[in-house]
Amino acid sequence: MDTISQGMFYNPTKGYMDLEGVMRELVLYFREKPHRDYEIIVGCDSSAVEEPTFPVVIVVLRKKEGGRFFLTKVRYPAPRKFYNLHDRILEEVLLSCQLALWLRENFVREVEKAGLETFYQLQYIHADVGENGPTRDMIKEVTGLIRGNGFTPMIKPESFAASAVADRFT
Repeated sequence: MDTISQGMFYNPTKGYMDLEGVMRELVLYFREKPHRDYEIIVGCDSSAVEEPTFPVVIVVLRKKEGGRFFLTKVRYPAPRKFYNLHDRILEEVLLSCQLALWLRENFVREVEKAGLETFYQLQYIHADVGENGPTRDMIKEVTGLIRGNGFTPMIKPESFAASAVADRFT
C-alpha cells in the first residue's frame, strides 16, 4: 500500500491532496447531505507505454445525485515493465484491492470521528475487463481476486470507475 498511501490524489474541484485529505473531503461531502446514501468505488486502468502508468480512482456517489472522484497515478520506473496485458490487468486489480482495503480499514474511523451516521457502502471494485475483447479470458481470475479480498467485482460495461474515469487519465 506504500505506493498509493504516500501518493498525491487529484480532484478537479479541490486540487491535490494526500490520502488523509481525501478522507477529510469524503467526510465533508457526506456532511453536506448526511441523510443520503453513498457508494464508494475503487477502480484502476493502465497504459501500455514504456514507463507503465496506473491511474487509480476513488469514486464516491451520492445515490441519485452524482458524485466526485479522486485520482492518483502509480508509475513504475524502468526497468520494471509489464510485458503483456495479463500482467497489467492483474496489477490494476491488485492496486485497486490495496486501496479499497486501506479505505475499509481507515475510513470508518474518520466517519465515526466526525460523528456521522451516514450510510455508505465500500464494496465495489471496478475492473477493466469484459466479455468482449482481449480480457474476456481473465474475467474469472480477476473477479476471484476481487471477491477473495472481500469486495464485489464489476466488469465492463458496468465498471465505469476503471473504464471511464481512470481511463481518461492514462
